[in-house]
Amino acid sequence: MVNLSSAKGLPFSDGVVAGNTLYIAGQEGEDEAGKVVAGGIGPETTAALANIQKVLKAAGFELKDVVSVTVYLADIHEFGDMNKIYKDVLPDPKPARATIQVAALVNNARIEISAIAVKRK
Repeated sequence: MVNLSSAKGLPFSDGVVAGNTLYIAGQEGEDEAGKVVAGGIGPETTAALANIQKVLKAAGFELKDVVSVTVYLADIHEFGDMNKIYKDVLPDPKPARATIQVAALVNNARIEISAIAVKRK
């Protein structure tokens, strides 16, 4: 098992590799400094997906390896705006996905995304 430690200094790993599977912790739409990007759900979705890609790359995986995604939204009414960006970033075939509205996210974020990737032979 390989852990990709959190650059944020928080008590969890950004990703854990177990066998041929990578479990990616929830990624918010944060910039390199750890601040939620300005502009709302669109820029936050773009940044959250970019952060997922960084974890994938660090573990030797690619977007095409993602098989499952969970999207947490602070406001389900932003689903359409999130989905416009999501569909352009994730390759076909799209991973299985659940989208959930939550009461609140850390840092007053609008979105958090977690994912599971599997290296296929």
